[in-house]
Amino acid sequence: MGGTDPDLPDGVHLTAVDDLFAWGKEHSLFYLLFATACCGIELMQTGGPRYDVDRLGMIPRATPRQADLMIIAGTITHKMASRVRTLWEQMTEPRWVVSMGACANSGGPFSKASYSVLNGVDKVIPVDVYIPGCPPRPEALIDGVMVLRERVRRYRTLGLRDRDPQVIAGADDDFGTHPGKA
Repeated sequence: MGGTDPDLPDGVHLTAVDDLFAWGKEHSLFYLLFATACCGIELMQTGGPRYDVDRLGMIPRATPRQADLMIIAGTITHKMASRVRTLWEQMTEPRWVVSMGACANSGGPFSKASYSVLNGVDKVIPVDVYIPGCPPRPEALIDGVMVLRERVRRYRTLGLRDRDPQVIAGADDDFGTHPGKA
């Protein structure tokens, strides 16, 4: 993180302020408690005593104004899409999104059978990390969070957000077509 100078006393390290901020953000991801389907059970399991994501600096928050990470765990319907967007807009900057499970990533098995399911949350908000599975195991969620932590570490407070098209999907305001709407 920083360098040591032989003229400085032991235990004193020099670093850039931006590196210090990046280290703090990487080790304190406060995630919004938000789950809509069976992936939510796996999210709860990840926060339980067996996997204990608190040791990674991930603290659950019940309000979006105190969260900087949204884990979309489960099916998002067209009716819920505007509420997800509102919660995302209320989060602090920089904000991060993890899409967990087949339903959040692409609509899952319900996208063909139901007209009301959104075919991927990336139609509503930008997603930083996708975690595949139906439902993904807690180990997969932890792996996804470790990938996100690397992205957070590279993020610069005064710089522009890294936009890797293979990991991040762009957001648009179109929530998809809904047969019941004109």
